[in-house]
Amino acid sequence: MSLLKSFSTIKNIITHLDFGKLEALSKKVDLNEVMESFSKMSDGDLAKLMKMMKSNQKEKVIPEVNGDFYELGKTLPNNEREILLKVREFMNTEIKPIANEYWNKAEFPMDIIPKFAELNIAGLTYQGYGCAGHSALLEGFIAMEMARVDSSISTFFGVQSGLAMGSIYICGSEAQKQEWLPRMQKMEVIGAFGLTEPLVGSGTAGGLTTTCKRNGDEWILNGQKKWIGNSPFSDITIIWARDLDDDKVKGFIVKKENPGFEVEKMKDKMALRTVQNGLITLTNCSVPETDRLQEANSFRDTAKVLRMTRAGVAWQAVGCARGAYELALKYTNERIQFGKPIASFQLVQGMLVSMLGDLTAMQAMVYRLSVMQDQGDLADEHASLAKVFCTSRMRDIVGHARELFGGNGILLEYDIARFVADAEAIYSYEGTKEVNSLIVGRAITGHSAFV
Repeated sequence: MSLLKSFSTIKNIITHLDFGKLEALSKKVDLNEVMESFSKMSDGDLAKLMKMMKSNQKEKVIPEVNGDFYELGKTLPNNEREILLKVREFMNTEIKPIANEYWNKAEFPMDIIPKFAELNIAGLTYQGYGCAGHSALLEGFIAMEMARVDSSISTFFGVQSGLAMGSIYICGSEAQKQEWLPRMQKMEVIGAFGLTEPLVGSGTAGGLTTTCKRNGDEWILNGQKKWIGNSPFSDITIIWARDLDDDKVKGFIVKKENPGFEVEKMKDKMALRTVQNGLITLTNCSVPETDRLQEANSFRDTAKVLRMTRAGVAWQAVGCARGAYELALKYTNERIQFGKPIASFQLVQGMLVSMLGDLTAMQAMVYRLSVMQDQGDLADEHASLAKVFCTSRMRDIVGHARELFGGNGILLEYDIARFVADAEAIYSYEGTKEVNSLIVGRAITGHSAFV
């Protein structure tokens, strides 16, 4: 661009301003002095100035924040996608505004349970008993959608719909299913799942210390259960105990009013603080034979429930990671440093792309996992591999997201601190990385490395 052409272009821009704009500009700057300055600029500087002026005239269109980069959600049938969008609206309108408040107070918003029930999604994949019989794929997307906003609420739902209802659906008699599942589906009855103990976590398959012994038409339970989500306010709790007579693991539906059943709310947690975890003490707790899960005769039956819900935890990890990624992407477009959004910097974009790559890989893995579940091909090792991979990548993603927030990342008001803390719980529950790795290792090598 020649000096004469550049100067002429700038002069043309100024002289073609409407009178009102020209008058306003003349009050801010001396136009003769501006023209004099332009005349002294080199061709290169004028070209740069023109480029800047033209670029400022164009308004940048910022893409919508969307963690589903490969649009897997669009593959759901229309009726299932409508359900998913209904859940998204519920999470955004009912949960998001109160998530930090209740997390900070370590309390559960009990008033949301009736609203939750209106979604009609508890026991989503079960056939009959008021349940809709939808796909495991939709159930996975719903778990992700919830954790995308609040992992605590996703955990509450997972305990109710997956662990508690699933134990009765898989291991209960027909009479037990008829008695409990319709009311649990409507959330008129809230359930909990008591497997983990103070001294027994990963070793539950062969090391339960909670015992049961039959005495006529009753069973007497003794022991403790720890980390039991929903138990401080649940109506029933599924208790797994080792039979003193045959050393087999059996399951029981224990009501909160059963004699010898006590729950103490656990305090001072750093993660999933909205989830109400309890320490359960069973002291000669009497349970009628009619409340023993009739199809639960060994830990293999317990494992059927865990296999199903472990897949859900993998989806939950994807949701936590997606929520963190989307928060970070939005923040980097809003945070201005050095006169520009930090999203325009190369290192920030590199970190965001790395996060998105991990997130998309996670989504593809759990998508296939749920398809296998719907086809009846899901095995323990499939769920375990997804749990290992997705929770590990989740940790990386939330860590990078917090980094992008800088100092603001440790403030609850920016949300990301809650995601970082909650990720630590998701990483550990439903089987640690090490135990799930050994399940996969046994499947691919043929050798069991368990002690």
